[in-house]
Amino acid sequence: MLKPAFFLSFLSAGLFHAGAQTFIPLDSRPATRVLPALIAGLNGRDIQVVPAELLGNATRGADPAALTAWLNAQPVGGPLVVALDALAYGGLVQSRTSPLTTDEALARLAPLRDWKTRTGQPIYAFITLPREPDATNRERNLEVTRRMIDWAREGVFAELHIAWDDALPGSPAPAEGAALAQNAPANVRVYPGADEVLSMLAARALAPTPKTVRVEYSDPKAAEAVIRYEGIPLTQSALNHAEGSGFRVIPSGPADLTLYVFNGGDPRRAAVRISALLRAGPVAVADVERVNLGNTRLWSDLAVLRQPANLRSLAAWGTPGNNLGTALAHAKLTLGGVDAVRQDALLARQYANDIIYSAELRAALRKAVPENQLNTPQGQAALLKLAAEYFPLRLGQTYTLNAADLPWGRSFEWDFELKGGW
Repeated sequence: MLKPAFFLSFLSAGLFHAGAQTFIPLDSRPATRVLPALIAGLNGRDIQVVPAELLGNATRGADPAALTAWLNAQPVGGPLVVALDALAYGGLVQSRTSPLTTDEALARLAPLRDWKTRTGQPIYAFITLPREPDATNRERNLEVTRRMIDWAREGVFAELHIAWDDALPGSPAPAEGAALAQNAPANVRVYPGADEVLSMLAARALAPTPKTVRVEYSDPKAAEAVIRYEGIPLTQSALNHAEGSGFRVIPSGPADLTLYVFNGGDPRRAAVRISALLRAGPVAVADVERVNLGNTRLWSDLAVLRQPANLRSLAAWGTPGNNLGTALAHAKLTLGGVDAVRQDALLARQYANDIIYSAELRAALRKAVPENQLNTPQGQAALLKLAAEYFPLRLGQTYTLNAADLPWGRSFEWDFELKGGW
């Protein structure tokens, strides 16, 4: 799997050394592995991340023994941020269908207790409630989650987040989550999501100073409705993700951050409003109007106004929860000060992924190449040819596309390298 060029340069320079923060992601997707590490490393912090080849993918789960060996080989100097499903089941996909018993899954998680005892460092962890109809043993997943709540109560985890995955109508996950939250200790949070949670926990662990956020919606009335994949109103999801990222939501007045949520309406008016908000202070934008793709009119208008480079963060790549959590976690880490070059490069990467690929390039690729032929040299060549039309990309710097591939052999996500220059 590719890594962003600027991320690779840090590795080759030997900057990942003792004292680094340690991440065990959910699986090998760029959204769950690369993006959280880039967000966490914005201020030059050293991040140790499990190599992609040791993590699960769509067809193969991670080997928990290999993950444990990797973890125990890392120098210790900070918190561990871990997706428990990677260790317990092999990844998010495998958590839905794994035949493991409760005791077998818990045995795979036991090394975390040992790591906590040995290092004395805090563990920030999350686990998911699987989506329907894919889940084949919900009661097993629920029992493992209950045990993790017990571990949080005992102090094994500094924080435990429980996220329910892709709750379509009729999913039992929202009710399961509500039941789990009733008797959970204060260091346990329950809300919808999955792929964004490692980034949110990074914000909790690495930027613990409380901050305030004011949330503004492009369509306030629509924000009160239950949203797809969440099973709760958008307003509640925004509150959950804000608090889960370390913010206190305030209804009005000055705040450390304004989160502008585009959930429909006139995109041009939204772009003008975002520009006005930027004149008053830090702004993050979560585009949740549609699932898995951004509103091209909104972002083209913002680009004309030369505003994407001025944002603290942007997100439009996934479900509403994915986008809210990513935008808030990224913004939270910027409020403590970041390296300007890394920040611009990350915004460029998010724009290239969330707007260019998700909203335009993916559809063009699907039109040009059948899905079952994407994981071929012809599919790779088509991706590179089509992607070249969208670059160079200008934010603060100008970025060219160095390389791109489809790490899971499907069109849903890509991985790519950008090279920036003035």
